[in-house]
Amino acid sequence: MKINVKDIHIGNIIKEITEEREITIPRICNFFKLDESEVFRMFEQKSLDSDLLLKWSKLAEYDFFRPYVTHLMLFASITQTKNNKSLKNNDDIQFRKNVYTKEIKEYIIELVNTNQKTLSEIINEYNIPKTTIYKWVRKQNIKPE
Repeated sequence: MKINVKDIHIGNIIKEITEEREITIPRICNFFKLDESEVFRMFEQKSLDSDLLLKWSKLAEYDFFRPYVTHLMLFASITQTKNNKSLKNNDDIQFRKNVYTKEIKEYIIELVNTNQKTLSEIINEYNIPKTTIYKWVRKQNIKPE
């Protein structure tokens, strides 16, 4: 399953994961104490309440918060480069730049494969170290620019 980390539609992700894991609609209805139409309505929603998302995570044994964390890890570095001064003085959550999930790597490699961005653009925009991005590219047998 490929997750679009830039534009997350959690209902679609939940539907795909439950289908992959062969979780039946009756089981879902029983777990949530809802009827089928309400379950199908959740599959159509772009976002869900965090309590519902936690319940879906327990039912499917899958971390449905991961796409959001991946999004923050990938796109928070853009904010850090643009607003570096304000972030240095701010005690809010700081994201570790050296932890890249599988989804982040796939997203970056897809940008390179589809020629949407060059390696230097990715390095500058997402603040990914040059050695890291080149290692990913070598593993995928992609010719660097």
